[in-house]
Amino acid sequence: MAFPSIRPTRASLVLTITRSCRQRFMSAVCKETSFALPRPPPPVPKRVPFAVSAHGRTWQDPFHWMSDVDDPEFVEHLRRENSYAQAFMADTRELQTQLVSEMKSRVPADIRTPPERWGPWLYYQFIPEGKEFPVLCRRLEAEKGWAEAILSYVRGQQGREQVLLDWNEIAERHGYVHVGMCRVSPDHRFLAYTVDTNASEWFKLQVKDIERGCMLPNIQVEGVVSVAWAKDGSTLFYTLSDEHQRPYRILCTKLRSSNLENAVIFTERDSKYCVDITGTKDGKFITLNSSSRNSSEVYVIDAENPLGGLRRICKRVSDVRFFVEHHCGSFYILTNAPLCECVEWNGHGYYLARSMVEDPELGKFQNVILPGASMTIEDMDVFNGHLVLSIDKQGEPMLCSINLPINVNSEHAVTLEHLNPWFFPVPSNFCSILPGSNHDFTSQAYRAVLSSPVMPDVVVEYDMSRRTFSTIQQEEVRCVSADIGSSTTDYVKNFVSPINVENMKGEPDENSAMQGWKDFSDVYCCERKDVISHDGVRIPLTILYSKTLWQKGKCPGLLHGYGAYGEVLDISWCPNRLSLLNRGWVVAFADASRGGGGVNSMWHTSGRGAYKQNSIHDFASCAKYLVHEGYVRDDQLCSMGHSAGCLLVGAAINMYPGLFHAAIMKVPFLDICNTLSDPTMPLSILDHEEFGDPRILPQFESIMSYAPYDNIREGGCHPSTLVSASFLDSRVGVWEAAKWVAKVREVGCTRCSHSVILRTNMSAGHFGEGGHYRHLKETAFDYAFLMKVTGAFNK
Repeated sequence: MAFPSIRPTRASLVLTITRSCRQRFMSAVCKETSFALPRPPPPVPKRVPFAVSAHGRTWQDPFHWMSDVDDPEFVEHLRRENSYAQAFMADTRELQTQLVSEMKSRVPADIRTPPERWGPWLYYQFIPEGKEFPVLCRRLEAEKGWAEAILSYVRGQQGREQVLLDWNEIAERHGYVHVGMCRVSPDHRFLAYTVDTNASEWFKLQVKDIERGCMLPNIQVEGVVSVAWAKDGSTLFYTLSDEHQRPYRILCTKLRSSNLENAVIFTERDSKYCVDITGTKDGKFITLNSSSRNSSEVYVIDAENPLGGLRRICKRVSDVRFFVEHHCGSFYILTNAPLCECVEWNGHGYYLARSMVEDPELGKFQNVILPGASMTIEDMDVFNGHLVLSIDKQGEPMLCSINLPINVNSEHAVTLEHLNPWFFPVPSNFCSILPGSNHDFTSQAYRAVLSSPVMPDVVVEYDMSRRTFSTIQQEEVRCVSADIGSSTTDYVKNFVSPINVENMKGEPDENSAMQGWKDFSDVYCCERKDVISHDGVRIPLTILYSKTLWQKGKCPGLLHGYGAYGEVLDISWCPNRLSLLNRGWVVAFADASRGGGGVNSMWHTSGRGAYKQNSIHDFASCAKYLVHEGYVRDDQLCSMGHSAGCLLVGAAINMYPGLFHAAIMKVPFLDICNTLSDPTMPLSILDHEEFGDPRILPQFESIMSYAPYDNIREGGCHPSTLVSASFLDSRVGVWEAAKWVAKVREVGCTRCSHSVILRTNMSAGHFGEGGHYRHLKETAFDYAFLMKVTGAFNK
C-alpha cells in the first residue's frame, strides 16, 4: 500500500528592477542600490586554465576545477561564500526572525492525514507536536460484523494505535532522513520501505515485521528505488540502481524462506532507460515499466506465481509511453500512440486501449476511449466497479469516473462523452488536483486533494456509485489577515463536518460545492491571464495579490517558473506566501511555460530539445506582461526558479538584460552543456531526450545558444541574485552554482555582481533538509533577501 502523505509546506518569494519600460527592456544601466554592500568584498576563487573542446571549437573554463568536490580549496571557497552571504544579509536578521514567527503562527498544532481504510485497518500519518517529521500509524477497525469486532476487542487490538514507522526516530539517529516509499504487504504483516540517511538519494531497503515489531536483519539492500509485493505477502520485488543511480535491475526475494535468495528478474542494459516496479490495483499482477524520458515498454508478472517469468505486453517504440492496469481479465493501457489501425488518431494526448490477459499482443489490442477535441487524458485509476480518468480540458485539470466494465464495439473506440462520465465537482478554474493513495480496489469512493492559490488543501471523497461527494478534511490555517502581525485567527478546522451534495447530470454545482470547503478569495485575488509569447502562442499566467494592498504599477512582484519534463508548476495553497502578499507583493506563476505540462499534449514537446528557447521566451513574456499591465512596478520585478527551472531564470537574465531586478535560484541547473557532456553524471544520459545531446552538433549548437553559464554577458549589469546550493546534491552538482556565481563576478559589472550571493547547505541534498519547521528559516532568508534588495522592507 502506498500511503497518503503529509505534504511539506511550500514556499515562494519576490524581487525588483529599473526606470522606464523602454529602458528596462532595451538597455542595462547600472542600478543604484538602496543598500550598502558588506566589507570585505566577496571571495575571489582561483582560476585554473582548462580548455574545453567540442565540434571544432575550443574555449576556456577556468572554474572547471570546482567540479572536484573533494578538493579542500573548493570546500573552503564555499565556506567563504557562506560567510559573505551572511554578511550581506546581516541587516535583515530582525526581519528574518519576524518572518519565521509569522509563518510559525499559521502552522496548526495538529497535522494529520484522514484515516484511509484498507481491509480491517485504518492507515494514517501525523506530525507529533514539536517534531519535524511524520509518523505512519494504523489502527484496527473491523467493518464485517459483530463477530469480528468482538474478536478484535478480545484480542485488545480494536482501536489501538500501532506505530509502523517514525521518521523522527531515524532523523535522531542519523541527523537526516528521507523516506522514499512505504509498502505494506497484502496480508498487512510486513512494511517495506526505502530510506536515505545521508542526503545522497542512495536509498536502503528495509523490511519491518509489524506483528513482532522488529526489523528483518537479512533485508538490508542499498540502492533501491521501488518495491512491489506478490500476492503471498512474503515475495518482494525491488529495483536496484547502478553506480550512476539509475534503477536498472529487478530482483526478487522470499522473506519466509530459510535460504534467502535474491533472484534477478530483469536487467535493463540501455543507459537511457530506468526500470520501475509496482502492482496492479487488484493485486493480480506485478507490472515492470522500463522508461526513458519519453518512451517505455511494459512487462507483467503473475502475482500468484511470482517466479513464473515475465510477459511483455507493450513493446518499446520511440516517443511512445504506456501505463498498464488490470480489471476482470483485461489489461487497460493508457498510451499516446495507436495500438491498432482501426481508428484515426491525431497523436495528441493519451487514450485508452485494452486486451485480454490471455492474448496481450499489440495486434490484438482494442481501442476503448479516445479523448475529445478539447480535452486530453492524463492518467487513470481502476476500481472494481469504476474507472477514474484524470483529464486536462484546455489547461484545466478535471477528474471523472466511468462505470466498469466498459461495453464498446470491438472495432470502434468511443469518445468519453458516450460513456456517461461523472465529472467530479471542483471549486474553481485555479484548482490543482492531486490523487489520494486510493489503495482499496473494492472501494466505491475516490479521494483527491484539491487546492488553489487562495484555497487551503481539501481532501474530498467522491462516491462514484451515488455520484455524491463529502469533504473529509481541510488544512487548518491560522492568523490569515491582510495586516502584518495581526492576531486575527481566521482558520479552517482540520476536520470539516461532512456534507453530501447531489451532482445533477454530471455537471458540478459550484455554489453547492463551495459550502463544503473554504477559501480566502475575499482577501486575496487570483487571476488567470493569457500572455502572447514571442511567436504568438498564448501562455497561461496566474497572478495572486492582496485585494486591499495591491496598487496598480506600484507593487513589487515575484514570477515563478519551471518549464521542463512536462511538469506543471505547483500553484497550490502555501501559507508562507502570505508573508509576501500581506506586504503588498504580487506573486505570479508562469505555470504552463512550454516544456512543462499545460494546454495540450504538445506543450512539453514544443519546449524541449531544439525548442527549449520557447520556454525561456514564454517566461520572459510573462514577466513583461506583469510590468506592461501594471501588476508590478517596473523596477521591482523578481524571478525564481528551482533546479531545471533555473534554466529559465538564468537564460532570461542573459537574453533580456534589465528585465529582472533580482532573482532567486535554488539548486540551479546552469552549467548545462558541461553536465550533459559528462556521462558519469546520474541524470545526464536520461536528460539528453529532454534538453539534447551535446555530442551531436545541431543539438550542441541549440544548447549553447541559451546555456546560462556559457552566455553570461561581459561587462553587463546583473540582477541581485541569491543562489542556493546543496553540497550533497546528487542531481545537480554544487559546482554549477559556484561556477556560475564566480563567472558572473568575474565578467559582469563589479558593483552589480557584488549583490550576487551564494549560500550552500553543506549537509543537505537536492531537496534540502526537509522537516516541518526547518524549512521556515530558509524561506525567511529568501524573503528577507528579496525585501532587502528591492527596498520593500515595510511595503
